[in-house]
Amino acid sequence: MGLLSGKNIVITGVLTDASLAFGVAKLAQEEGAQIVLTGAGRALSLTERVARKLPTPPDVYELDVTVPEHLANVREILTSKWGRVDGVLHAIGFAPASCLGDNFMDAPWEDVSMAMNISTYSLKALADAFVPLMTNGGSLVGLDFDNTVAWPAYNWMGVAKSALESLNRYLAKELGPQGIRCNLVAAGPIKTMAAKSIPGFAKFEDVWSERAPLGWDVYDSSAVAKAVVALLSDWFPMTTGEIVHVDGGFHAVAI
Repeated sequence: MGLLSGKNIVITGVLTDASLAFGVAKLAQEEGAQIVLTGAGRALSLTERVARKLPTPPDVYELDVTVPEHLANVREILTSKWGRVDGVLHAIGFAPASCLGDNFMDAPWEDVSMAMNISTYSLKALADAFVPLMTNGGSLVGLDFDNTVAWPAYNWMGVAKSALESLNRYLAKELGPQGIRCNLVAAGPIKTMAAKSIPGFAKFEDVWSERAPLGWDVYDSSAVAKAVVALLSDWFPMTTGEIVHVDGGFHAVAI
């Protein structure tokens, strides 16, 4: 019996086997969950390919969080397939190039709104899609990056993550009476495809392992996966609206 035995979990954001979401998917299966993956656009083929590397290759469904028809379609499929969803991992984030880099002031609203829609509002969109199937309570978990300070180059993605943290609290308030928990895992930097798209990502890597009290390995996402799986399980029954830092303790120290 694993932590997620008997649970049905939807996992977004698997692009490669280095993705944080891939680590979650693998561990979730090892802990007994039935899972499905979702992908969008040109990245859907990447998700389908990497799904075959999991212990039990899961079904993969097209889900662009900005397309209401996709959300309704996946909900309908899972209604027939499972009848119930117990957990959802939100591992979705995107910002146009103008929103990242050296000049915070360069980004036009059109680009900022896209970043906010895909990186922030998408958590609410996933709730709209799958909360109706959480008939026995459930858990929404999102991947975050600590935003108590402004980071070099992260720019509007940082703003989107700060908004995600606020949204998480409001969803926790709204969905708690249905027995649904909403939490975020603020991970330290990991070398993923998403990280490579951030100009100056090396600035994060260079200081993290030195400053984090527990140290940090940018190639090892296993601690992040363990935290997500724990939050998807029944082992945190009274925790919601929370941000769990899995960053070696970096966020807690000043120098």
